[in-house]
Amino acid sequence: MQELYSQARPAAGLELALIGNCTISALVERGGSIVWCCMPRFDSPPVFDALLNSAEGLPLDGAMTVELEGMTRVEQSYDPGTAIVRTQLWDDRGQGIELVDFAPRFVNRDRVFRPAQLVRRVRPLAGHPRVRFTVRPHGDWGAVYPTVTRGSHHLRFVMPDLTLRLNTSVPLTYLVDGTWFALAGPVSLLLGPDETLGGGIDETAREFEEQTALYWRHWSRRLAVPLEWQDAVIRAAITLKLCQFEETGAIVAAMTTSIPEAPNSGRNWDYRFCWLRDAFFVVRALNSLSEMGTMEGYLNWLYNVVRGAEGGHVQPLYGIGLERSLPESVITRAAGYRGMGPVRVGNQAQEHFQHDVYGSVVLGAAQAFHDHRLFRRGDAADFSALEVMGEQAWALHDKPDAGIWELRTRARVHTSSTLMCWAACDRLARIAAVLGLAERASLWRQRAAVIHTAITTQAWNEDRQAFAESLGGRDLDASVLLMGEVGFLPRDDPRFISTVKAMEASLCDGPFMRRYEAEDDFGRPEVAFNVCSFWRVDALARIGRKDEAREAFEALLARRNHVGLLSEDMDPKTGELWGNFPQTYSMVGIINGAVRLSAPWDSAV
Repeated sequence: MQELYSQARPAAGLELALIGNCTISALVERGGSIVWCCMPRFDSPPVFDALLNSAEGLPLDGAMTVELEGMTRVEQSYDPGTAIVRTQLWDDRGQGIELVDFAPRFVNRDRVFRPAQLVRRVRPLAGHPRVRFTVRPHGDWGAVYPTVTRGSHHLRFVMPDLTLRLNTSVPLTYLVDGTWFALAGPVSLLLGPDETLGGGIDETAREFEEQTALYWRHWSRRLAVPLEWQDAVIRAAITLKLCQFEETGAIVAAMTTSIPEAPNSGRNWDYRFCWLRDAFFVVRALNSLSEMGTMEGYLNWLYNVVRGAEGGHVQPLYGIGLERSLPESVITRAAGYRGMGPVRVGNQAQEHFQHDVYGSVVLGAAQAFHDHRLFRRGDAADFSALEVMGEQAWALHDKPDAGIWELRTRARVHTSSTLMCWAACDRLARIAAVLGLAERASLWRQRAAVIHTAITTQAWNEDRQAFAESLGGRDLDASVLLMGEVGFLPRDDPRFISTVKAMEASLCDGPFMRRYEAEDDFGRPEVAFNVCSFWRVDALARIGRKDEAREAFEALLARRNHVGLLSEDMDPKTGELWGNFPQTYSMVGIINGAVRLSAPWDSAV
């Protein structure tokens, strides 16, 4: 058995496909191995963690694999409009197999069935292919190996905090012993809770696939997509939906922890939590496609945060179950992605003061007061809760904070934070007007005007001919481009146009944009931050440079991985993806760019 673990394995990379069902998720590498999966929640310890123990390639330990003897060629894609991944492996004699991977999600008895379960179906395509199956989950980052018990058609992986059951039609002897054998017909594997399967294994897997495909195709069909780049938008929308933990409504920033932002940079963070800032942008992007369900679920979670805020203070992030304490620690036994540690669990940013969060709360909730399609629209009680957030924004708009980039050793009055405080006051004024609260509308308009003046007079740097990253500062920061996104200045304002030009000269490598100029806790940023590149696309379109925006947008789309996904960061020279994956911010950029730049439907139909 141990020789299985020591064989040379493929190098780790972000050529990964995401599967999931809004309860759990998994990452499938290009050769069909499931190399990352946390159960029973997105932020649980992983049961498959080969991705973060990949110093010498992706191991079989901590993975779920199917190997084809003599494999020479791989093809992988999503079934269109679904979260189902199809991988074909071919050998040097033209023999092949097909793997179909998904997590079940469909409507059953008037509710969504979304168990903490992975389903894999495997069938021969040609010849008599020889294969080997391995399923090697473990607990506590490899510190706990399960006790394996065996039934007639199942294995149980018993660990102190979790027991998994694998129901399978693969011969158990071959599976347990790691034996190569000729695959004569279709087989199925269903890995999930320690529960008896109601029907036959292959029959259940086939039915789950059919129902899951039907569910996602109906979901995708309801999207109000732009005319151009439809496939990219649909893939981005499905990916964002998969990042919502539907039981509570929270939206995680990414599915992974500790994929380095750049090689050996030490910039390794745990993103499996709900940042209010990131979640707002996810909701806004999906709303632009008329996908309202994600927002409705998120608002349930968000108002729990707001109404539970002590003294009005809101953290930048919370756990998906509203956990406030997310202490950061290092898992020393995990080697890291390609051996580039550390592997961190938890996130110290929970302790930060990031004043933009109050704007993110109000902006995230604002549409509910204006949109008549919602089952539950915002009311006076909700407005009162949001006013507490507005009071915080007003009180803190000119106070130093850690900023959007979560600097750990430096505090300033960041322009982007003050900008979002302005947005909180501005949107509260609009909400008050809708509710017929004239005096409150007047108060919030006055406060927004005060903050607006502070930004336009104190953040503007005459020498740089640009809005700087902080009030009274000089350095440039891409987050200032959010002025366009939140409607702070008219699109033809010469100061905004000049700011875009200054940032292009200082922060861009072609279409790829870094976050900021100044050194941070780890030095000067080396890689492009993908959402910043999309912010530039949006800014170019707003100021009338639409041809350049389209060119940059196409260049960014070309750097997606083989199934259309993006991580947080990118090496502008090689195009290699870095950072946690898939990153919601980056996928939001795809939707926003397409909606902003697409030709209208009436130009074609």
